[in-house]
Amino acid sequence: MPDSPDLTARKRGVDVIKDNLSRLPAKPGVYRMFGEDETVLYVGKAKSLKARVSSYTRIGGHTQRIAAMIMATARMEFVVTESETEALLLEASLIKSLKPRFNILLRDDKSFPYILIRRDHDAPQVLKYRGSKQDRGDYFGPFASAGAVTRTIDTLQKAFLLRTCEDSVFSTRQRPCMLHQIKRCSAPCVDLISAEEYRALADQAADFLRGKATDLQTALATEMETAASDMEFEQAAALRDRIRALAHVRAQQDINPDGIEEADIFSIALEGGQSAVQVFFIRAGQNWGASVHFPRHEKGETEADILAAFLVQFYDKRPPPRLIFTSVDPADGALIADALALKADRKVEIRTPQRGEKRALVEQASRNAAEALSRKLAESASQARLLKEVAKAFDLEEPPQRIEVYDNSHIQGSNMVGGMVVAGPDGFEKGQYRKFNIKDKSLEPGDDYGMMREVMRRRFSRALKEREEGNGANWPDLVLIDGGLGQLSSVIEAIGELGLSPSDVNLVSIAKGVERNAGREQFFQPGRAPFRLPENAPVLYYLQRLRDEAHRWAIGAHRAKRSADIKKNPLDEIGGIGPARKKALLQYFGSAKGVSQAKLADLKEVEGVSAALAERIHGHFNSG
Repeated sequence: MPDSPDLTARKRGVDVIKDNLSRLPAKPGVYRMFGEDETVLYVGKAKSLKARVSSYTRIGGHTQRIAAMIMATARMEFVVTESETEALLLEASLIKSLKPRFNILLRDDKSFPYILIRRDHDAPQVLKYRGSKQDRGDYFGPFASAGAVTRTIDTLQKAFLLRTCEDSVFSTRQRPCMLHQIKRCSAPCVDLISAEEYRALADQAADFLRGKATDLQTALATEMETAASDMEFEQAAALRDRIRALAHVRAQQDINPDGIEEADIFSIALEGGQSAVQVFFIRAGQNWGASVHFPRHEKGETEADILAAFLVQFYDKRPPPRLIFTSVDPADGALIADALALKADRKVEIRTPQRGEKRALVEQASRNAAEALSRKLAESASQARLLKEVAKAFDLEEPPQRIEVYDNSHIQGSNMVGGMVVAGPDGFEKGQYRKFNIKDKSLEPGDDYGMMREVMRRRFSRALKEREEGNGANWPDLVLIDGGLGQLSSVIEAIGELGLSPSDVNLVSIAKGVERNAGREQFFQPGRAPFRLPENAPVLYYLQRLRDEAHRWAIGAHRAKRSADIKKNPLDEIGGIGPARKKALLQYFGSAKGVSQAKLADLKEVEGVSAALAERIHGHFNSG
């Protein structure tokens, strides 16, 4: 029920809220408050929209943050829901997508990885997996980090000898790979193990991930003793190595909760207006890693309010476990538990343990949270000093809150890629990094200036559009370009085509020093003679780090593009060849090169390849 533009043009703050109040029902729902520039200021939920919104019409009694939000409100929108639980879930989803200024935000909201044992192949593959669960198989997770997944997969390779290779590699192997030589794979690709025995190994690995490690170790120990008694010492040694791998991973876990099969543990530390939330993941009675998060919120928020907002956003796209332990009771804890139960379609409990082993786990998480916050505060203070020095070095009015750094990468003009990294008060914002595959076919190979012009045209075309739509949060306070005066001139030319000038964007280019020596970099800024910074100045080291990160990111994007090109199979360019026919051709001829050299008669012999398709394949490789 948005207000009409003519009405809101004459009203602000409390007047806008009062005007909306007259049309609101006493039903649950979600409300959004918009600023004058159409940016979303706040998203909230209510059991009764009328009662909740009416609280904003009272003069006084509000925190400074809420008072500022009310005064900035120019328009409101509302969505009525069936229940307060549905309103809570919708609120979390909108907060994550809109990122309103006055809400508590889960900033580092990345997807957590899973382990997948694929079951759509005769020889199941174990791999790290992110995203929607579309492939058929057994999923285990979430794990706290990619590192935790890598370590666990490494254990699965040692203990269960499962393959990690892609199907395309598996189907073309003619002899065992190096992983088999170092006893990390049973080599099902060349039939060194029967399909039945290999599936049994995959089942054992799944049992291990389901928490049946003790039973599994006992069974393997029995097998080892039997093999030794039968004088099959090689088999006994292999079983011994598998048992050691299982024992090692269990010993490495610093949290071994007795009696807790599945739970997430959340502890919050709050100091100096900033907070840290430590999360422990326990699945199948095992520690599957930990992660720490730093929610964005205003000063004055309580631990209970921060944790409540964090929990709902954390589980917006993730399945919640049956049990959640917290260091403090979150605000609206019962409502959050009901909302998560509705989402998971089963009971979810939120508890704050007071004693025993569960309390010890929460306290351990609390210590981790406090230490992480302490480090964060120290880093933030150092970062704030550096940004002040950046502002001083480049004559900026205020310390920059968003610095964008650009670099290009290519090899002799091939696989041209531009890279952008972003930094600010919280360090590198890796979720904001971007890469630009150069699309202009008219560019000469290796034209760095042309590449930079295209990158800047695309970046600021988007930035201008976002600003017109009321989202100016991503407009850079400083643009740092890796290059000299030529690159800077190219950028000025590119933004000029969009109607911008150096007065609209703070531009600086950084050129490598004499003989490319670090510490002797030269800086170029519009309207200013080239200059250098003192060689031992901390701000110079900081700027070097920004440039090096942009260089690393651009090179990584270039290498990924180059690798993708290298991996392209010429068969993919021929119409009518899908995965099945491609596999049949590769198995028959051994490689794409073998297919390219095959005679027409031989191509017709491949199962699934018709005479017409054989002629098309032969013609593709023999067009002369």
